[in-house]
Amino acid sequence: MKLWRLFFLVLFLLGCASFPAAAQQRPLFTEDVEIVEPGHVRAQLGFEFLQNQRFGLSGLKGDLTRAGIVGLHFGLSPNVEFSVEGPVRNFLSIRETGTSSIPLSIKPGETSVSDVGDITLWTKIKLRKETKRLPSLGFRLGVSLPNSNQAKGIALNTTNVYTMTLIGKSFAGGRLRTFGNVGLGILTDPLSTGAQQDVLLYGVAGIFKLNDRINLLGEVQGRYNPRTPKPGLESQSQARFGMQVKAGGLQWDVAGIKGLTEFTSQTGVYLGVTYEFKAFEPVK
Repeated sequence: MKLWRLFFLVLFLLGCASFPAAAQQRPLFTEDVEIVEPGHVRAQLGFEFLQNQRFGLSGLKGDLTRAGIVGLHFGLSPNVEFSVEGPVRNFLSIRETGTSSIPLSIKPGETSVSDVGDITLWTKIKLRKETKRLPSLGFRLGVSLPNSNQAKGIALNTTNVYTMTLIGKSFAGGRLRTFGNVGLGILTDPLSTGAQQDVLLYGVAGIFKLNDRINLLGEVQGRYNPRTPKPGLESQSQARFGMQVKAGGLQWDVAGIKGLTEFTSQTGVYLGVTYEFKAFEPVK
């Protein structure tokens, strides 16, 4: 209850600000088709607190803090964007220790563990602009790098590949922006060398321009594993609802999180900030 009181307090304080909202989808995971302006860099930093997060591979369960969630998005051309995303550090306050499928470097009775986060590299290509009748289309390809330590129990330390088709459409004179993703995740099996499992990636989101100061937003996104999942590769899904406000040249984001499956957090909150600037001249 304290977590939700903090969340609604932040919503109220942001809502009192009198600044225009910026057009980008963070704190949502679902990706819009739109590209960062060529020559610009969109730098993002966030903080996330997730309650009752369960890890299928290690059997650990507890409250997860993802500190320093970095996002760097480079506009390379009018239809190409390159991104680097991932948390600097993850901290887990351990509530339960179940059966682990791997050896863990956690001492008996230890109540917390921390580790670096895995970084994901993304390339997004805008294939078609939106028209009056038809939506915009795009494609996104990502590779997750194994930066973490599997023995810590809060990450898989595997290389994964993601491919997604993006679609977007605006309504109500541009006040409502809707977009969705569907794709394939090729996930490395953390227990079997050379093995993998393929999962369905999905996301549906919307951003509503409440007024010239505030954007309201929400999504449902996750992955679905149609096979009997290996530990760590279970289906996951969550809903996010929040807002965006721009103040002093920075965009501030806040969202409440609700897990929809067994292997996502029960509840959570996200806070973040975004700054976009021109960094280079794109090649013509």
